[in-house]
Amino acid sequence: MEKSWRCQSEKELLAIAQELLQSFPNTKKLAFYGEMGAGKTTFTKALCEVLKVQDVVSSPTFSIVNEYLSEQNGTVFHFDFYRLKDEQEAFDMGYEDYFYSDAYCLVEWPEKVENLLPSSFAKVQIKVENGERIIKIKIHE
Repeated sequence: MEKSWRCQSEKELLAIAQELLQSFPNTKKLAFYGEMGAGKTTFTKALCEVLKVQDVVSSPTFSIVNEYLSEQNGTVFHFDFYRLKDEQEAFDMGYEDYFYSDAYCLVEWPEKVENLLPSSFAKVQIKVENGERIIKIKIHE
């Protein structure tokens, strides 16, 4: 299953995030692909807002993973694997405990751990063309 959106503002991102979560209610593992500056963290923040995350959402570039609490949806894990040197670092941090839990997992730079992604996940591709974000989602089951 696939779906795509065009977005010109951060305000539109909230509507897209809402629609994504409503369209794919059983998808809790989302892998965000896109170049540096494409808006992966910005879109993750919009998803967390829709999920009613109570914490401040920020990029976990240095900590690798941030844990947020959503009163409505439980725990939400936000990963940024940009700084990983190899997949062994993901093993060392216990990625299985996160990826195979019932929690939402929002993964930036999944290319770094592609072989470790669960078989069922959503691939979210974000591109910027002519000042507009193009967001495509494809569900892998």
